[in-house]
Amino acid sequence: MALPGQIDLNDLMVFGAVAEAGSFTAGAERLGVAPAKVSLEIARLESQLGVALFTRTTRKVVLTEAGHALREDSLPLLQRLLASVANLQTADAELTGSLRIAAPVDHAVQLLSPALARFAAMHPRLHVDLRTSDRVSDLVGEGLDVAIRMGWLRDSSMRAVRLGGFDQYVVTSPAYLKTIEPPRMPEDLASLEWIALSLMRTPLTWPFTSDGQAPQTVHMKSRIRVDSPGALGALIRAGAGITIMEQYSVREDLASG
Repeated sequence: MALPGQIDLNDLMVFGAVAEAGSFTAGAERLGVAPAKVSLEIARLESQLGVALFTRTTRKVVLTEAGHALREDSLPLLQRLLASVANLQTADAELTGSLRIAAPVDHAVQLLSPALARFAAMHPRLHVDLRTSDRVSDLVGEGLDVAIRMGWLRDSSMRAVRLGGFDQYVVTSPAYLKTIEPPRMPEDLASLEWIALSLMRTPLTWPFTSDGQAPQTVHMKSRIRVDSPGALGALIRAGAGITIMEQYSVREDLASG
């Protein structure tokens, strides 16, 4: 929403958050956005007003005289405007619009879909677009609202929330196990027919830990690589080799022996 003179109300909200928090980083955390976005919007607001709103140091930001004036004059009005809008909304207002979600294929099938079905039933006016792919999605470029991923978080300016944890198992089929000397130590895996999941950053390098011992890293050899956890599981069940898989993908196989 823009005011006369092309001043965006969102920029004023960002300004208020930084002024209250005392730093761009703390203001960004309060708003739930990336610090770079806060810096960009403050710079835009200062450019449009033609004045500096903050004096920046390496440790904090301090309001200038113009910043104090803007805070005193505009923020109470903005807060009353937001309160007026909030009063029009009931506590049990229905969710509307569209929700675009990205998730790995297997995770969507095994865990997410039942929960999403219940969620959609609770909000009948909400349109849900579930996009399944085993590759990491570009949230901004693909217009996604949220992405669910399994693994280690890479460096990102996106906001992330840890939903839970999972175990990983070294797995193979009974048929393949009959053709080899069963591995007893992590280093024994290096000589076996390893199947690599190419979606991972280091699919042939795995660390193993044991209580009271230093971590041990093992480098595998692989003739077969796949880019899908589903295909990886199918190859393992067919006796093609050995690999590491997360617990949800193999729990039915383990339960059946």
